[in-house]
This record gives sequence, structure tokens and C-alpha cells, in this order.
Amino acid sequence: MQSIENTRVSEFIPLPSPVQLKAKIPAPESILENVSSWREELRQLLSGQDPRLLVIVGPCSIHDVKAGLEYARKLAKLCHDVKDRIAIVMRVYFEKPRTTIGWKGLINDPELDGSHDIRSGLQIAREFLLNVASLNLPAGTEFLDPIVPQYIADLISWVAIGARTTESQTHREMASGLSMPVGFKNATDGGMQVALDAMTSARHPHHFLGIDSEGMTAVVQTKGNPDAHIILRGGNQGPNYSEAHIEDCLVRIKAAESQRLLLVDCSHGNSSKDYKRQPEVFREVFRQFKNGNRRILGMMLESHLREGKQDLAQKPLVYGQSITDGCIAWESTEELIRTAYEQLGS
Repeated sequence: MQSIENTRVSEFIPLPSPVQLKAKIPAPESILENVSSWREELRQLLSGQDPRLLVIVGPCSIHDVKAGLEYARKLAKLCHDVKDRIAIVMRVYFEKPRTTIGWKGLINDPELDGSHDIRSGLQIAREFLLNVASLNLPAGTEFLDPIVPQYIADLISWVAIGARTTESQTHREMASGLSMPVGFKNATDGGMQVALDAMTSARHPHHFLGIDSEGMTAVVQTKGNPDAHIILRGGNQGPNYSEAHIEDCLVRIKAAESQRLLLVDCSHGNSSKDYKRQPEVFREVFRQFKNGNRRILGMMLESHLREGKQDLAQKPLVYGQSITDGCIAWESTEELIRTAYEQLGS
């Protein structure tokens, strides 16, 4: 009888288990201790015990590890210089959600050529995170595939769940078991309720199918993640970073007055998809923070060595420029953050 299973699957390609990859690319105990400390710092920020402004900043996606590490070295110096007033986490995004088709990120296609060498992608991602951590710089990412965290989550301090997946039960369940704070973005239409529901769901225990560190299929039982929060990123109806939008979100979160559970993404719908408007959004949200709204946790910025973006089909690629969303240049990024630092001291 002709097979009726996997009729549209061309191949199954075995991968090393998470524990095998970690044995091949181990994290030193000192780095794991730092990641644990960075996660605790973020929890202190969320609870309001740490009053600093949080800025999550970096390339829209990592596609060139050399350029990514050059950026990380610059950011590590800035992080050190402003750390008493501003906490910095580097965006280290390896997975890119797609509305239809396109490059899905360094883990899925590290060679940028459609070869989809995921085995190498996982290895490169883990090595990159170790290099970033060795600079004493915490890393944040978006988890899209629910299996990926088993391979790299030990090196991640903060996680975002994107607008396209915030409503997904799979991602809410995954977030409930993650060991670090998780931010849920509002829906692409700008609606906040989906993110609020996701935050509630992720804080509760769940049972679902997944894999363990040995790569075996397992029932995953989670305890719930108390460090879930909201990210306002605007939407199809326009930005949502005004004082009125932020106040509405804070009321609907129903959190304790001391808690700081709201981040503002300065890109995407809040910049009307124009990367050049990110500084404008940053300055306005900073103004609200500086003027007394200390329930704002901070902001997110898409930033790279060079401003703008380029087409992946372009050859050769411009060094240090995004191949996904447009980013502001490093010089603009540094000016924004150093200016905010100075104003916080006045």
C-alpha cells in the first residue's frame, strides 16, 4: 500500500540534541553566573526595586557575526559607561517571523543562500551568544520556534514574543516555562488585549508536548512565568506610545503601583515603519519617564553599525547594514542613550 504519511516531507535531517550541542560549545560557569545575575537585575527593574531605565537595543537581526560582534563591542563600552542610570540589553535576534516568505534568520539559513543549514545555524548562534556574554553584555532575543530555547536559552537574559505569535497558545505555553523575563508585543492591528491575555496565560502553569535536553519528545510541565510583561509596538491603526495609550495600558495591566511592566518598541508601528522616526519615539517616551511616569520600564531600538537596510539579493552586501528592518546608525544610537543618561543626572 502506498504510504499516506509524510507525503509532502522530502527529508528528515537529524540534529544533535541540545545537551550534545552544549557539550560541544559549553558555557563557562562564570558566564552562566552572569546570565543569572542579569536576569535578576531585569526582575528588579520589573518590580520597581531598580529605578533605572531599560534600553533593549541592537540589530533587527544578526546576519553577519563579524559586524554583530563589532556592534556588541561598541555597545558593551556604552553599557559600562551608563550602567548607573540605564540598563542595556543587546538585541540578538536569530529568528525572523515572515508574513509570507523570506529569509527566516541566522539559525534557519546562516549562509543567506537558501541552503538552510540549521545544524550550523544553531552552532553559530550559540557561539555568538557566548562572545556577547564574554563582553559582559546581556542578550535578549525573540523565540519563534519552540524547540530553539533548549539549545541557547541558557545564554539569554530577556525574551520577546512577537506580535504575530503573542496570540499563539504554543508560545504562551513556552513562555510559561522560560527561565527569564518575557515581553509580549501587542497585536499587529495595535490591539492590546491579546498581549494582556498572553501575559496572564504565561504566568500560569501549563502542560504541553515538547523536547527535553536529550532531544526526546516529552510532556513539558511548567510552573508559570511571573516576569511576563507588555511591549507596545504600535499597529496598523498607528502608534501607541502617547501618554494616553501608555496610561490606558498601565490601567489594563492591573499591576501594583510599584511594578514596571510596560516597554515601548520605538520601531514597527510606533515609527510607522520608518526607521528614521525611532529617535522621535525614543525622546517622547523618555520625556514621559523623565517627567515622572516611572512605571515605564524602558524602550526598544533597532540599531546597527550603518543606518537603513539593504536587499539580501544585493551583492556584495554592505557591511554592518540590516537585511531585515531598517535600523538607525550606531552614532545616532549612542547620542540618544548618552543624552538620556546626562538628562537623568540633571
